[in-house]
Formats: sequence, structure tokens, C-alpha cells
Amino acid sequence: MGNRLLSMLVASAALGFAISPAESKTVIQVMHQGDPDTVSAYGAVAKRFEDANPDVDIELIYAPHDAYNEKFSAAVMSEQMPDIMELDAPFLANYVWSGYLQKIKPLIDPGVLDDMTDSNIAQGTYPVDEDLYALGLTDSSVVLYGNKKYLKAIGARIPKSVDDAWTREEFEGYLEKLSKLEGVKWPIDTFRGYGIKTEWITYAYSPILQSAGCDLIDRKTWKSVGTLDSEPCVDALTLMQTWVKNGWVVPQSSGTNQFYAEGHPAALALGGHWVYAEAAASMKDDIVVMPLPKFGPKGASPNGTWIWAITTASKHPDIAGKFVSFMLKDRQFREHARDTSAYPGLKSFAAESPLYATGGQMAIAFEQASKTAIARPPHPAYPTITSTFMQAVDEIFNGGDVKAALTAAAEKIDEDIEDNDGYPPFNGQ
Repeated sequence: MGNRLLSMLVASAALGFAISPAESKTVIQVMHQGDPDTVSAYGAVAKRFEDANPDVDIELIYAPHDAYNEKFSAAVMSEQMPDIMELDAPFLANYVWSGYLQKIKPLIDPGVLDDMTDSNIAQGTYPVDEDLYALGLTDSSVVLYGNKKYLKAIGARIPKSVDDAWTREEFEGYLEKLSKLEGVKWPIDTFRGYGIKTEWITYAYSPILQSAGCDLIDRKTWKSVGTLDSEPCVDALTLMQTWVKNGWVVPQSSGTNQFYAEGHPAALALGGHWVYAEAAASMKDDIVVMPLPKFGPKGASPNGTWIWAITTASKHPDIAGKFVSFMLKDRQFREHARDTSAYPGLKSFAAESPLYATGGQMAIAFEQASKTAIARPPHPAYPTITSTFMQAVDEIFNGGDVKAALTAAAEKIDEDIEDNDGYPPFNGQ
């Protein structure tokens, strides 16, 4: 698969050299991922940019979501990095530390920069120099979806704001009641159907740990042992393991639509903001959107999504920045994002998205951004942090010892950091 990407990049370079000087255009390579509809939207906005800038060719390079980092690594190894790359926000620290990305503020339309929400700024900021290296039209969150019919049947309280979220005791009590309710096959879908080796595991489940009072790693000492395998984390993952053992969670083999499939076999769903559009189309007035429960002393929710950066390899960073700015302002591109219930990362886009405005069906998701959102650890070791946590969760959900699985994961994380001399300057040097 890496060779395929390399051949695409080499072919692209060859094509550029084949053009005569009189006809030459500036080629800007853009590496991205996305579902078929999103890929089509990227193609359309690229065409509109080319029409407005006839001296530029935008060359789109697609890499599958689950193999994206592997594909980018192949491009790095072959010294064929694109001008622009889409990246998952928690990997930004690793990419900046590795020297792959350049500061983006000087290259982006100032109006776009002024339009960014706080959470958008946070997801694109490198913590060492606190400068911006990436940005996007959107951010993200996870909420608790519910079937109003089922919740009414068990007398469940419907939270009206983030401050009013269910407590752990309420949540577990409702799961038990739902497990006995006629018509409910599973009390909750946590979207295990996305797979055990996807970023979903860390993105959606780590806020449960953070709400319970722990984390994947200590963010001051950058040590994982004693944090990921601490008592609050062991307790939180034991809780989730119990849901699975009780048969309350939609299994991985049942896919990702059991909350809104015909018959609505799942009563609740711990799902991303992107679930709303399809679920609402199926469930109509029966869908209710609630904040994530408080599993401990505080509420916690995730943020961070796929954002745009300009690589240090780009020979035309000014044109690359012009394209990114054009894309984020493009009316038709925004309409596509809005129609898929995209979570606003720009204030103007939020104003165009009544779904997230005060009184909108997803307003609670937007409220979480300012009250409970916690970014995944902004550290160069993040690839190891997330992969080892995924492995631990898979082992735990399959009945493994919770403490042992988390300790093994924590030790691997610390070992990676030690092997890289603490990833200076993250080690304080």
C-alpha cells in the first residue's frame, strides 16, 4: 500500500516535469482522507480554486482513513511529502516535533484566523511554542444520544445542559432499566463497530477516564505508569468491561447503526456529532441529544478532528495557504459540511449551522466545547499512547484483567518516551 502511494507521488512529479515551460503551472499536492462524499467535495472545491487561479493545479492524493499515517510515513521516507496534508489533530505534536509541518499563521487569510473558535485554535496549536500549525472548518465532539420513547418508558431524566449531565449512578441505573425494557436489545451502542484499531477508541473512551479523575498520561511529568493504571482508570475501565459482560453494549460484529436501524434495537448511543444527521433522518422526533455523563468529579468530552497543515517540504507555501483559505471560506464546501451535521470550528460557520446554535438540536455538543472538552495528549509519543490504549481496551473488553492491561500499556508508553530521550523539549530540556 505504501508503494502505491509512492508511485502516485512519483507519477505526479513526473507529470509536472513533462509540461513545457510555456504551459507550466504551479502544482500543489494535497494529501487527504475521507468518505466518498467528502472526497467528492474536495474535488469540487479544488476545481473551483483552479477556475479562479488558472495558473495552479491542485493535485489530490487520497489515502484511506485507517492507513493514513502509514501512507504519510511512506511519503516522508521517499522524500515526497505533499504541500498540504490533512492530519488527525492529536498527531500534530508528533508531526511538528518531527519537523514535517510549518507555522501556518503567515500563510492563511487573516479573516479566517480571526474566525477560529477557541477549540479550533487548541487543536492546531503546538504546546512547545504555542504557535498555530494547522486549522480546519470543523472540530468535533461526542454526545449521548437517546431514544425518547425508551427514556420516557423508564422515567429517565433528560438533561437540558452540560451542567445538568447524568451522574454515573443515574447512567448505570438507566442502563439496567433499559436492559429489561421490551423492545430494547442493547441498552447502549458505544460504536465498537468502528473496530479495535481505530482512533475512535481513544477519542471516545478516554473522556470517561478523565471524567473519573485520571488520564492516559500525566501531562506535567509525561509519565503514564501511575496514571493510566491508577485506581480511577482501573475503576472506569472495569465499569465499561461490566457493561460488555452484561450484554448491554452493541457488539463489534453488529455494525454501527443499531441506534437508528429499523426497530431501534439500541436505546442509547455514545456517538460522534456526525451520527446525528443519519440518526435524525431515521428517528425524527424520537432522537434526543444529551451531554456525556459525569463518571466522576467532573464532566469530560473529546475534541479534535481532521485539520489542514502545510508541510515544510512545500516549495509554494504561499499558494498552499491560499488554497486552504479558499477551501475554508468556500460556500459550497460549507454547505456540504453543514448537511452532514459537521461541528463548527469557525464562528461564521457556526452562525450558518442552526443545528449547533442556542436552541438547536446539537447545541449541547457545542456547549461541551467550552465547558468540558479535553484534547488528547499533545505529545510526540501520541502514536504510541493511542495504539497501546486501543490494545488495552480490546483486551479488557474481551475479559482480560483490567489492571494488568493498563499497566502493560502504561509501561509501553513510558518505554517509548525513554527510548526517545524524553522527546526534548517535552522532557524539560
